[in-house]
Amino acid sequence: MSQLDLNSPYADLPLVFPRRRSRPVRVGNITVGGDHPVVVQSMITEETRNVNGCVRQITEMARKGAEIVRVTTPSMMEAHCLGEIKTILRQRLVDVPLVADVHHQGSDIAATVAAFVDKVRINPGLFVFRKPRGRAEEYSADEIADEQAAIEASLLPVIQVCKERDIAMRIGVNHGSLAERMLVTHGDTPQGMVESALEYLRICEKHGYRNLIISLKASRVPIMLAANRLMVRRLEEEGMEPYPLHLGVTEAGDGQYARVKSTTGIGTLLAEGIGDTIRVSLSEDPIHELPVCYEILQALGLRKTQVEFIACPSCGRTKFDLPTVLNQVRNATNHLIGLDIAVMGCIVNGPGEMADADYGYVGKAGGLITLYRKKDPIKTVPQEQGVAELIGLIKSDGMWREPAQAAESLNESQSLVAEEKAHSGNH
Repeated sequence: MSQLDLNSPYADLPLVFPRRRSRPVRVGNITVGGDHPVVVQSMITEETRNVNGCVRQITEMARKGAEIVRVTTPSMMEAHCLGEIKTILRQRLVDVPLVADVHHQGSDIAATVAAFVDKVRINPGLFVFRKPRGRAEEYSADEIADEQAAIEASLLPVIQVCKERDIAMRIGVNHGSLAERMLVTHGDTPQGMVESALEYLRICEKHGYRNLIISLKASRVPIMLAANRLMVRRLEEEGMEPYPLHLGVTEAGDGQYARVKSTTGIGTLLAEGIGDTIRVSLSEDPIHELPVCYEILQALGLRKTQVEFIACPSCGRTKFDLPTVLNQVRNATNHLIGLDIAVMGCIVNGPGEMADADYGYVGKAGGLITLYRKKDPIKTVPQEQGVAELIGLIKSDGMWREPAQAAESLNESQSLVAEEKAHSGNH
């Protein structure tokens, strides 16, 4: 097919998708949306009643890069425990925003816990819970009006506390827990997910509350993609605020496939400019979710939190054991945040394919490698000296940091970003 074929379904697609400009919403010392970086968040697995256990897990997750942490709040007792958890974290100078996750019959719980946390998450399919009756017939206009009135009556106390404290709320729709009315009216579809969220958004806007974040999650990637794309369109059609979107593939499972599913869903939407905060949901220790989030963002050029290693897949032209050499280079330099380092197996394609890297390590015949700075060859040395010479080159350019210095620099950088976010969130 010709690139100029105007009948192609891809003819009108932009080559680059600009990031959707969403409404900035402050969550503690973090701002989600607007022109702020995409925020990484996760959820602890400790029981909320175990206050000390929760404090330990939240602290560890914050140190490992979680910028927002969610905690389950299934009852009034857990709501008060969250207040205690927040107090202890503040005393220990762990200033990570906390989100209370509220589900069944959540009005009283959500209104109570909103006094302690930085954001409340509610699930429209469960917030005003009605036991499914296996109903097939359509809902009448009066029945719909009655259910919407019940939702508004339950949601209003939560809105009032959130407004008084100036905190955020997430309208978090799950494909697997749509209310029966939505299933009967719209089916088990992305449209049903979007309409479920819109119902709650309209109530919030009616009462002048707009510190809102939306999530539409599914365990099936195509449904998650369709729901979020449709949400963007429907917000525009209704003239609503462009609320920020929280992306995730729920119930993704564990291991490699869970990471592939999550990356496919989250990464696809981010590449289209959609998404302001992300969570990779794994059936593992949640600390394992954080590297996947940051690697998705780095791969798309949205945030840079580690060295970018560029390496060829190896072929018959490769002049050294590329996996071994790549690991040697990585082990020596992976603490140098912000650099791009290429390890290429041969001189044929290496210099061209690593042209965007800060430094290159390229194999030559005769047991030699050539070191590059950007596109410029600097020196050719024996392979056994390659890693040491690369370190020497980086040092001579003033780009080297010892691991402890690099960690300190990263912490300082993160602190500055946090201060900037807090400052911008207050204006």
